[in-house]
Amino acid sequence: MARVVVVGGTGFTGSRIVREAARRGHEVVSLSRSVPEEKVDGVEYVAGAAADASALVDGADVVVGALSPRGDTAGTLVGVYSQLGEAAARAGARLVVVGGFSSLRPAPGAPRFAEGDDLPPQFVEEAREMNDVLTALGATPDELDWLFVSPAAAYGAYAPQGERRGEYRVGEDVALFDAAGESTIGGEDFATAVLDEIEHPTRRRAQIHFAY
Repeated sequence: MARVVVVGGTGFTGSRIVREAARRGHEVVSLSRSVPEEKVDGVEYVAGAAADASALVDGADVVVGALSPRGDTAGTLVGVYSQLGEAAARAGARLVVVGGFSSLRPAPGAPRFAEGDDLPPQFVEEAREMNDVLTALGATPDELDWLFVSPAAAYGAYAPQGERRGEYRVGEDVALFDAAGESTIGGEDFATAVLDEIEHPTRRRAQIHFAY
């Protein structure tokens, strides 16, 4: 079993990754601004800012970053993940960053959605900041084993997908759509996909994409 540190462990994505990792018997540490009232058994909860995460990396096998560029973290994530990546490289830990759909491409070799002019205005800044994180990861030294994970377009607390399906598809940097032209995935199935990749790595220093 692995020691998994989840930065942003009480958000929509982070809390599900924490729960799934604990369910599988991993040693889990969750860092977030506050400790939740309902805790997952066996999980160590630490209250603190994202900038404090590097102190928790020693001894970790995997560090999961599940941060959103909103509120106080807006405009800071390139720096936060840079520091976290340096700490992960020193510790020999894998860094798994949960990014966004907009860092994907509509077709092989095409510009990423975040690089175009068609994004809804309310998502532009977040999309471009997470895309900047991906770009920064690509420029890190080879010692850092990183993975940038993009969910489907319809994903998050605003687009719950109901019960766990127990299935998902895997892509790289090109967006996956179903037969109806939709790109969706539920929170539990996304967490399952992330833990499957943590337990059985298929990519290194690369982007991966999960969708139904």
